[in-house]
This record gives sequence, C-alpha cells and structure tokens, in this order.
Amino acid sequence: MKMLKTLLSSVVFLLMFGNTIQAQSAKTLLSEVAEKVKSYENISIDFKYELNNNETSSKEETRGSVKLQGDKYVLDLFGGKILFDGTKIYQISAEDEEVNISSPSGEESLTPSNMLTFFEKGYNAAMDIEQNVQGRKIQYVKLTPTENKDEFKFILLGIDKETKHIYNQIISQTNGSEVTITVTGFKTNQPLSSTLFQFDKSKYEHYYINNLDE
Repeated sequence: MKMLKTLLSSVVFLLMFGNTIQAQSAKTLLSEVAEKVKSYENISIDFKYELNNNETSSKEETRGSVKLQGDKYVLDLFGGKILFDGTKIYQISAEDEEVNISSPSGEESLTPSNMLTFFEKGYNAAMDIEQNVQGRKIQYVKLTPTENKDEFKFILLGIDKETKHIYNQIISQTNGSEVTITVTGFKTNQPLSSTLFQFDKSKYEHYYINNLDE
C-alpha cells in the first residue's frame, strides 16, 4: 500500500510538473510573439474572416484588411471602415452613408489595435496541437479567459514557429458558433500616408455624422 501511494504521488507530481512546463512554454512563445510585434513601426495585414454557426449549419466568409501603427488603426471589413486616430473611433458605413463617432469604452477585447498582443493579460495559456500548413509549422496555444466572458469560451492562437507571427485565431463562442481569422498577407514597416489615421470630414459631406459621445 505504501509503495502504491508513493507511485501515485509520483504520477501526480509528474502530471503537475508537466502542466507547469507546458504553461511556461506557452507563455515563452507568446512573449516572443509580442516582442516581435512591438518591434515593428507599423503592420499591414490582409485576412480572411469565417463565421461558422453550428446552430444553423451556416457559414459566412469575407475578406478584410487592417493597418496598424501603435494604437491607431484603419480596418476595412464587411464593406465598411473603422478608423481609430488614437482618441476617437470612426465607424464609416458607405451603405448607410453614416459615420458614428465614439470614444473607446475600454471593454473591447479583440480590437485591431490589440489583436496581435491581446493575450498578454487576462488569459491562461497552454500549448495545444502543432500543424503543418503548406510547409509551415503552426503551433497552437489555447487561451482560456481568467474571468467569465460572455462572448467566447476560449481562443486557439496559431503561431508560425519560425517567424513568430500569428497565422490565425480560432474563437470558440459561447453560443456554439466559431470565428476564424486567418492572415493571408503580412507586411511590416511600410511607407504610410501621414493622414491615413485621420478622419477627413470633407470626404463625407453627404453622410449623417452621429457623435455618440454627445
């Protein structure tokens, strides 16, 4: 019986120690990704957005692009544009001919400005599977929120082991649907216009301007 207890204790210790090593490895990889991202002056990304709704067995796909410089960004998606100049967020809808202006609420979880470093706080990280994608080794890290979040259960973050760039994000939502964002183009330190992250009201003279802060 004593030997059995000793063996059981050893197994439990190895499992706990193994989980600790796995967590440390995941955190190390994520730190390398964040360090790489922060070393760039600006980043331009093309991506594919997929929404799989398991309840209705439907699938939605679209393409988008985003340019980031520090906290500033301009996102083109679903035929609209979202611009953040560092102070205000401008949601521009060509279909509705409307511009909604607001201040950041601080509650956004996966905004363009933090989509490459959001994992630095608020998540437990663990190594998941590794996949070979067209000759690239993609290591997945499973991120589980440390606090209850209504919108999703966990995120699988696919990381290119060689470049330390994010390949994709698979977001498992609480409603059973799944969102996958896959990077199709990644450029850094590109020459950007000095006015790229500025809202030019003269371009939207016929639009309804709605200031949500007022």
